[in-house]
Amino acid sequence: MNPKSEESLPRRAAALILVLCVSGMRAETARYSVPEEAERGSFVANIAKDLGLTGEELLARQARVVPEGEKQYLQLNQHTGDLVVREQMDREELCGQSEPCWVRFEVLLESPLQSFRAEVRLTDINDHAPVFPNKEIVLKMPESTVPGSRFLLESAQDPDVGNNSLQHYSIGSNEYFLVYTRRRSDGGRYAELVLDRALDREQQAEIAFGITAVDGGTPPRSGTALIRIVVLDINDNMPVFTQTLYKVSVKENSSQDTIVVVVSASDLDAGTNGEIVYSIAQNSEENLQTFKINPETGQIRLKKPLDYEEKKTYEIDVQATDGGGLSTHCKVEVQVKDVNDNAPEVIITSLTSTLSEAAPPNTVVALFNVRDRDSGDNGRTTCELTGEQPFRITLLAADAYALVTSESLDREQVEEYNVTVRARDEGSPTLSTSKTLLVRLSDVNDNAPTFTQEVYTMVINENEPAGRILGHLSATDPDAGENARVRYSLVPPPTGALGAASFVSVDAESGTVRSLRALDYEKVRAFEVTVRAADGGSPAQAVLRVLVRDENDNAPVLLHPPPDSSAAGELVPRWAPSGYLVAKVVAVDADAGQNAWLSYELAKATEPALFRVGLHSGEVRTARAVTERDAARQKLIVLVRDRGQPPRSATATLAVALVDDFSDAFHQLGHDPAGGQLPQVAEEEMLTTYLIASLCCVSSLFVLSVLVLTANTFCKTRVRADLPPASPSCYGDGDFASSGMGVGSTGTLSPAYRYEMCLTSGSGRSEFQFLRPILPSPHSNDECPDSPIIEESTTHRGLGPPRGEDEGAAAPGFSHGYGLSYQALLAPEDLT
Repeated sequence: MNPKSEESLPRRAAALILVLCVSGMRAETARYSVPEEAERGSFVANIAKDLGLTGEELLARQARVVPEGEKQYLQLNQHTGDLVVREQMDREELCGQSEPCWVRFEVLLESPLQSFRAEVRLTDINDHAPVFPNKEIVLKMPESTVPGSRFLLESAQDPDVGNNSLQHYSIGSNEYFLVYTRRRSDGGRYAELVLDRALDREQQAEIAFGITAVDGGTPPRSGTALIRIVVLDINDNMPVFTQTLYKVSVKENSSQDTIVVVVSASDLDAGTNGEIVYSIAQNSEENLQTFKINPETGQIRLKKPLDYEEKKTYEIDVQATDGGGLSTHCKVEVQVKDVNDNAPEVIITSLTSTLSEAAPPNTVVALFNVRDRDSGDNGRTTCELTGEQPFRITLLAADAYALVTSESLDREQVEEYNVTVRARDEGSPTLSTSKTLLVRLSDVNDNAPTFTQEVYTMVINENEPAGRILGHLSATDPDAGENARVRYSLVPPPTGALGAASFVSVDAESGTVRSLRALDYEKVRAFEVTVRAADGGSPAQAVLRVLVRDENDNAPVLLHPPPDSSAAGELVPRWAPSGYLVAKVVAVDADAGQNAWLSYELAKATEPALFRVGLHSGEVRTARAVTERDAARQKLIVLVRDRGQPPRSATATLAVALVDDFSDAFHQLGHDPAGGQLPQVAEEEMLTTYLIASLCCVSSLFVLSVLVLTANTFCKTRVRADLPPASPSCYGDGDFASSGMGVGSTGTLSPAYRYEMCLTSGSGRSEFQFLRPILPSPHSNDECPDSPIIEESTTHRGLGPPRGEDEGAAAPGFSHGYGLSYQALLAPEDLT
């Protein structure tokens, strides 16, 4: 079929029916024809017209030609729909003697998927001339050969078919012979030489003439050979075969040297004229290559295995010749039986080796054909996939399939698939073949990054300079290539929030965290920021927690005695025993941990052996009992040191007065502490002083009572007005807890000791007014309700028990343990 003119209405209807059949995958095969060896670009047919489509539709639907074999002989012009010759085709090379000769292919429309089968018949041209196997044919004939005797001649070979093949024979002019052209059952022609006139060896012992084989082409082609007739002496009996036609069948899987048939002939002559020799006539080169005959027994055997798919029938001419040269012939027809000796073939015509993981189901991955050269059930095939994979096979047409996706794909789970297609036939035994297709998945950005930790904790020392690397963030992305490239950033804090993001920075590529400025542990001990990792899609977040490690950058701060005041004065009776509590040094450290652990030691003293300081409590106690030989005025310097590296320290200075009784307190405190020891006075002067003091006390008893009442009335107002504001040396209950320095929170001071001091509002003179001990009482503060209270802790942060090993018993008549109290009527300036 070769459409060249406008299609009629019935033709268009037929094309529409063809398209519908193709879409249903049950299309009949369309047939076209083209001469063999047609030039490249030769027009074959217009596919668009047969399908009822335009060139634009063919182009839009991505029409293409899929050959049955591996070689592409035809080409489709998607713009015009013309099917043209892509490569010259030799009919004899493709089909041999088989007729008709078809080149099969499929026209595939991919969008939507449709397919129909077509065949192009190669018409034969007369491109071969007949050729005789031998240029000289020698025949021996006895002179007694009867006219009319026929002699088989070697056939000429012409690979063309039909009219272009060998049609007839002719011989040159001679007086004895005629030639007749005979036709075999398979359509081939051979020549029989007929004796027309009796031979006479005495007249002519040898006759020679030419024979010509002519085909039916236009113009005709021919081949010639020389026939030489040797006239023999009389041999009046010819061999005779038991059968003129032998029919046998042989399986195609028969091995070499298998006996096909045994022919037999007899000759009535005796002696040499009766000895028969068998031979295969050279009427076919293929027969000579496939079969051989035993010249003595007539056994015909295989020279090579048969192949049903190559040739199904053989016709052999066997000749029997006696010793006198007489011969006769018979025919042997060999039918080749098919066996299931060919496994199906899987021919891939199209393959998408790289497939996007986002491809939807039913995406075409590969197109392939399954072919089996056997016949019948042996050639019927089925196709399947092995293993559990997200693919399936779709039948497009007879023996044409498509491999498509059956479900969604995920490259992060499986990067590539080895898809094995197995085809099997229905023969017995069943034969199968498998072909593996490698399908790689290309990545799409369908996965967000994931941090390796939900919270990253990093540590920085306080006062560390900016630019220090604190650590690294790490996020993973199962995607590949650019889709897996993670970029890090800080999440901006909400408006009005603490700008912790200004403390650190994150490298966008490596995730390295660096400090942006030095930090102070006492101001910022830890902070958190949110970090983000993004790959261009959905980001992931994690928490970055930075802990500031304390450095020993703060020296201890003295709370009592205050460092900016003159030396504090303390009174110690001369009857004080060993372990008598003299004073307590209180200090705090703004650092933390070991850097805030404080220890106390006596750095310098007027008499070092007299006093000792609690290592952890800061309590100054007598190391031995006070004696009369001890100087009345003592100066102590207490060193307070933390345990940081390197350690920092501070010093506190205490002035201690040793008194025989409390009447000496005024005189001891009225002198400059730096003045040294009191001057010696005469015993008489001291006695006079005592008498005057006693007289004054008795005569002023009434006045003193008035003064006491006045002092009780104005104690609050006068003390608050005259004394400076509350300082670290004077604390009431809860002062540490409310201090802005956060001492209470650090636990460096606890209310374990109390000192009470009542000052008269009118003691502006440096003379002793009244002094008495205050016995411990639940209402001891009632006598001086407005007196300032100093509470000091013996327990420092992280150290041992609140009581040091240097603690001793209180002096008799004074409060026991940590409840020691003093009450004195002194002028404010007397405290110096």
